[in-house]
Amino acid sequence: MIVVAGEALIDLVADGPAADGRAPGAEDGLAPLRPRRGGGPYNTAVALGRLGSPTAFCSRVSRDGFGEALLAGLRAAGVDTSLVQRGPEPTTLAVARIGTDGSAGYGFYAEGTADRLFELPGPLPATARALALGTCSLVLEPGASAYESLLLREAERGVFTALDPNVRPGLIADPAAYRARFRSWLPRLTLLKLSAEDAEWLGGGPRAWLAEGPAAVVVTHGRSGMTVFTEDGGEWEVPGEEVAVVDTIGAGDTVYGALLHRLAERDALSRPALAGLGADGWRDVLAFAARAAAVTCSRAGAEPPYAEELAEPAR
Repeated sequence: MIVVAGEALIDLVADGPAADGRAPGAEDGLAPLRPRRGGGPYNTAVALGRLGSPTAFCSRVSRDGFGEALLAGLRAAGVDTSLVQRGPEPTTLAVARIGTDGSAGYGFYAEGTADRLFELPGPLPATARALALGTCSLVLEPGASAYESLLLREAERGVFTALDPNVRPGLIADPAAYRARFRSWLPRLTLLKLSAEDAEWLGGGPRAWLAEGPAAVVVTHGRSGMTVFTEDGGEWEVPGEEVAVVDTIGAGDTVYGALLHRLAERDALSRPALAGLGADGWRDVLAFAARAAAVTCSRAGAEPPYAEELAEPAR
């Protein structure tokens, strides 16, 4: 089982083509907002579930209507929700701004919301092979410290640990402190996945990060594909998949889930197994993740593909 820990929230996406959320003909020039299930870790858990990986989601979710919808989405994807904590506080909202190229930016309404009050859970299931974290959950206190404690505890137990920081600068009050905290996580990580934009914001670079702990670092480059850097000096890349982009919401989260799924299929959720993948193995893993992300980009909102959508035709 892969345990994904972090926030679940609702993305509010404008039903209109304009990047600023305005739509011609809409009342007062403003497009209506459509709620969609989201949150980086949530999307990753759904992606894993849809691909067929045994997955559990570890978070704190509101008892409001949005919270019920979020849990329903997890269950529909086959994700175990027994590690989800519940609370009476409202669900976090993220207002998505879609650019003319399909890229997404976000504004957050997160004060006093349920996911911020996450508490360190008891032992994870004995079947847990990996723990994946990321995004707002490791920024917003007091929950961030609880998620961090979970990372440190499971790393100490020898669990395969993965991180996608998925940086949201607008939520980070002290960038220098966050960058220092990010570096403190590196010795506890097996796999680090992040976008080129996140890498630039964080500073340091893949080789410097590898020297501090992870066995592999995967950097995504949007349409251009992605590159993996490994602790033994390996560096391999694959191109992106050509697709008509509707929006990029959830694309990086899909990559994250697809990477973990393919690694699990190859029985590579360990540091020694990652070292043994080599060029062919890593290119297969990266290409699978690129195909999965392309499907997500081809439809509105964070809608990762199902396993059958990525099945390769028989030869």
